[in-house]
Amino acid sequence: MSFSQLRTVGFRNLADALIEFPSNTVFLVGENGQGKTNLLEAIYVCAYGSSFRGVRDTQLVRDGNREASLTAVLSGDIEHQVRIKLQGAQKSIQIDEKLAKNRKELISLSPTIIFCHEDMEFVSGSPERRRWFFDQTLSLYDSLYLEDLQRYRHILKLRNVILKDGFIDTLESLDYQLATVGLALIEKRKMISDQFSAVFSQLYEKITGIDGVILCYKPSWTSADRDTIVEHLVKTRERELILKMSLSGPHRDRYQFVRYEREFETQASTGQRRLLALLLRVAQAMLYTSIAKRLPVLLLDDVMLELDPEKRKKFFSVLPENEQAFFTFLPEEPFDRYKPEGTLVYHVKNGELRL
Repeated sequence: MSFSQLRTVGFRNLADALIEFPSNTVFLVGENGQGKTNLLEAIYVCAYGSSFRGVRDTQLVRDGNREASLTAVLSGDIEHQVRIKLQGAQKSIQIDEKLAKNRKELISLSPTIIFCHEDMEFVSGSPERRRWFFDQTLSLYDSLYLEDLQRYRHILKLRNVILKDGFIDTLESLDYQLATVGLALIEKRKMISDQFSAVFSQLYEKITGIDGVILCYKPSWTSADRDTIVEHLVKTRERELILKMSLSGPHRDRYQFVRYEREFETQASTGQRRLLALLLRVAQAMLYTSIAKRLPVLLLDDVMLELDPEKRKKFFSVLPENEQAFFTFLPEEPFDRYKPEGTLVYHVKNGELRL
């Protein structure tokens, strides 16, 4: 489904307005700080219920306002309306004027993939950020994975509280639960890493000419047997009680980019790592379409700024099929070169969009 309308009220620096998107390709052109990224963020919030910037909901409300709201109309075979209301620490999500039971209802409506500068964290950042990316990749098409991930985090939180308090009587039951749910996550992570690596490796070679870059998934638990995992948890319990935290499990899994058995991201140049981050998102979109048989909405925030003209051309050549795509550009960029027929161009200034 594509976004045909978006009404913004009290959101960031965006003017209170109803914005129409009668095209499947939308260019947002403007100087930095005028609201281009804020508009992409508003669309993303309507798709996921939270910001891709990792900020609190209270930071999305315009300075001086007590609340903000976003109302999006999604068009496809059936039209849907999504309304997000932010008021202090409270957030409500409505789909077709009914409160959403959980975020997976929202994600399933219009799966949306953002390309932004923060994606570099998936290459150069912490293992936690890389796990987040692949968890999101799975959650886009597998709602059961999202449920298992939420269950695992809940069990892990309870287990860590018990380890901190030193009351170990209930740990045996939690260990079995942690092992059961954790192994379900690991099985799906192994599957997605193999599928993702096959897509990504071909993409990266096509764009850069560098072959053999693959994704390796390294689970914290090396056994696939629940009883063995539980036995391992019992053996490490004394150390966990001292450190007051769970030391193994899917929350400690690692993903690594490897070329000919050597870690690749530490050898790669800044430009190669930037392309690595961009192509992660391309592969994510392509894999989603291959598995779910649906096209995503793409949000691309100034992603071409650091690419030379030749790499820009190659990047556009591998841009995945999509239901709709939103791009941001600076005025001095040659955005007309990349504009397909029927593209809607909005000029953004002081939070207002003008044709």
